Amino acid sequence: MNNRNEFLKSQKVLRLATIDKNKTPHIVPVWYRYSGKKFYIGTNTKTQKVKNVKSNSHVSCCVDVGISAPNIYGVMIQGNANLILENTKVKVIAKKILARYFKTLKDKSAKELLDDTDCIIEIIPEKFSVWNY
Repeated sequence: MNNRNEFLKSQKVLRLATIDKNKTPHIVPVWYRYSGKKFYIGTNTKTQKVKNVKSNSHVSCCVDVGISAPNIYGVMIQGNANLILENTKVKVIAKKILARYFKTLKDKSAKELLDDTDCIIEIIPEKFSVWNY
């Protein structure tokens, strides 16, 4: 895989690391959308990751594939996160994220996830590290 942006747009799981109030890392796998400039993660304001971003906007995340060479490729991202809370923007972005995972947004699970999403974590990357073996 030679094109970092195409790789990030094609993958389905991002591992997001935030820091809690005790300075302990909190890492969770999430569904996401990558625009080529920013990452977007739909979630709920009650989640630990949102609470952590509110108190410390520095985040790190990782997208990777493979368990044996020559098919190992990954990207680690460091950056800052913002919370998008305006309902109309949240729903527009959440639909774009969910469209990557469901054939139709009329799917029962898609509807439930959309209804539960009241926040988007927007990640603005500052540094990328890529590995390929």
